[in-house]
Amino acid sequence: MHDGVAAYVLGVLDEEEHEAFERHLDGCEQCQRELVEFAELPDQLDELKNTASASDDDPPMSMSR
Repeated sequence: MHDGVAAYVLGVLDEEEHEAFERHLDGCEQCQRELVEFAELPDQLDELKNTASASDDDPPMSMSR
């Protein structure tokens, strides 16, 4: 796995790194495949974060009795 794929998908690269990775991506079939695999990662992380936030709002089971 190329470290840049995850960073690219998560949007944590600065502008110069982003452009360099896109140039690399044009010729790297492995990174292209990994990009497809990671494409849903940001949405999955948001969903996980929202699920965790929702459970933080609920009182623990022992306190709801």
